[in-house]
Amino acid sequence: MSKIVLISGASSGIGLATANFLKAKGYKVIGLSRRLPVSKVDFYYIECDITNQENIDNLVKKLKTLVERVDVLINCAGIGVSGAVEYSSLEEVQKIFNVNVFGQFLITKALIPLLRNSNSPRIINIGSVAGELTIPFQTFYSMTKAAISSFSEGLRLELAPFNIQVTTVLAGDIKTDFTKNRSLPFIPSENKYGNRIENSIARMAKDEENGMEPISVSKVIYKLINKKKLPVAKTVGLQYKLFVLLGRILPKKLVSFVIKKMYG
Repeated sequence: MSKIVLISGASSGIGLATANFLKAKGYKVIGLSRRLPVSKVDFYYIECDITNQENIDNLVKKLKTLVERVDVLINCAGIGVSGAVEYSSLEEVQKIFNVNVFGQFLITKALIPLLRNSNSPRIINIGSVAGELTIPFQTFYSMTKAAISSFSEGLRLELAPFNIQVTTVLAGDIKTDFTKNRSLPFIPSENKYGNRIENSIARMAKDEENGMEPISVSKVIYKLINKKKLPVAKTVGLQYKLFVLLGRILPKKLVSFVIKKMYG
């Protein structure tokens, strides 16, 4: 019997690549996004804004007419903002938290009953190395991804009695449309940061444009789906595993100094 996989953020990037990859592997894939996919897809697609409770309610009603269970929920939906905290607006911050955190909460909460009907239910949340190592001028993005790690760890403990396993995939720099879709920051004429904001964003963009292909994350997700016991978190890419390890074992002051030199 084919596993039923539901993927949010399936219109582009990691979500789209993973939906196509798993469909090719024989899974029954249901992709969600608030916009139509950027290319023709072979999986079942439902338009849904995960930040909208009414959309979520309608989604659940529709799913119950299509399937009796969901085996795997993969939360890929996410956006990015950048800029100095001092110049950021509440609207910008609320927007990124609505998608990256609250949207993930709403869709996960709604799908737990259908996940309980599975023999081997899994929730895979897409986090980021930036949630482990906070990037200056990308502070709010790092905050949301750190929140997703905590969200996953809490869910993991709460849902353990129901055999619902939860993990976070810590992605590094990935070559997707995420880079060009990142909201550009407001920089006032009396900018006190010199060229630091622009230089930091340029460094981020360069790293992402030279980053891994989304399929790299898709292959890791595929392995996790078929793993007997999910890890608390899984970092994608050898160099990013090293970054995360060093970030945990080296003195915080040294890690902060290195990140400042790279992005600050």
